[in-house]
Amino acid sequence: MRNPLSSTIVNIKPSGIRKFFDIASEMDDVISLGVGEPDFDTPWHIRDEGIYSLEKGKTSYTSNAGLKELKEEIAKFLNRHYELKYDPNKEIIVTVGGSEAIDIAMRAMLDPGDEVLIPQPSYVSYEPCCILANGTPVIIELKAENEFRLTAEELEAAITPKTKLLVLPFPNNPTGAIMERKDLEAIAKVIEKYDLYVLSDEIYSELTYAEESHVSIASLPGMWERTILINGFSKSHSMTGWRLGYACGPEVILKQMLKIHQFAIMCAPTTSQYAAVEAMRHGDEDVAKMRDEYNIRRRYLIKRFREMGIDCFEALGAFYVFPCIKQFGMTSDEFATALLKQKKVCVVPGTAFGNSGEGFLRISYAYSLENLKIALDRMEEFVKELGESK
Repeated sequence: MRNPLSSTIVNIKPSGIRKFFDIASEMDDVISLGVGEPDFDTPWHIRDEGIYSLEKGKTSYTSNAGLKELKEEIAKFLNRHYELKYDPNKEIIVTVGGSEAIDIAMRAMLDPGDEVLIPQPSYVSYEPCCILANGTPVIIELKAENEFRLTAEELEAAITPKTKLLVLPFPNNPTGAIMERKDLEAIAKVIEKYDLYVLSDEIYSELTYAEESHVSIASLPGMWERTILINGFSKSHSMTGWRLGYACGPEVILKQMLKIHQFAIMCAPTTSQYAAVEAMRHGDEDVAKMRDEYNIRRRYLIKRFREMGIDCFEALGAFYVFPCIKQFGMTSDEFATALLKQKKVCVVPGTAFGNSGEGFLRISYAYSLENLKIALDRMEEFVKELGESK
């Protein structure tokens, strides 16, 4: 029989995160610090609006690009928070999570052979989405000594005549790194110099703990027309299961993205869109409360790792820290596997997010402080036992 499978799909590696969850699922008393999902329920007033829309029978398709009132509220939100202006009728698409937005942006923008610069460690979907869109991924390995920020020098060194698109994944999953205005201004000069486009994944934009609030590269001079901004509701409003995101950008690009969205998806879930209108209108206080709680957990983790003698730079975004375990002479995979089997604590090896993650672990603090304390106590025991065995 003829091979039924696409060689492109077969050659894409599955997510490196799943291995540890599969092992953990077979064990009792495991504390997982591996999932990037808020532990808060979706705020009640947002859930209530979704329920109300169902009670009113609002269960039909929406327009392909999304509810008009939701796009209008997204535009107001982005202007209010980040001084960005988008026409809700032409420059915003509501998608099935931020992941769909990433996928259709790359498919709309890339021709075979176009190179996409992907800083790593970073979210696991960028590289596969690039390959599926017939692009060529080019990895930029971010460095701990730069707090895993992308520098202008690193960016320029990776550019070739085939480079078309830069993925800008900040605040970053898995490192928790951020890019401040001065960092963005430096790379913006390079982007303009080489006539590049930017896919700016800002799904964690509301979860920034630095003195300076999150800055979108699209707000810098000359960058709006070069940037597709990706965001959504999963992380900021604890709406992961609602599967709702959005893409914003120049009409010339959004028009082609919408074409793919029409054929592949039709429209994002209607109930989720009505709930998201409420989130945009009245959810700022919810986000602030969750951010404050995450910040308490963040500071606790960094303090505990430093007390253990484990180097952990001060991550200022998302809800992850990225401690370095190179001193133990184990790979990230070996350390994570041993920690899970011996102490029943599940973390993700940094290599799940690219080769430059070797020697690091991703620790999520989207968990209660109580569980974090138990997990860190177990991890401290593990580290002490490693020291005694040498």
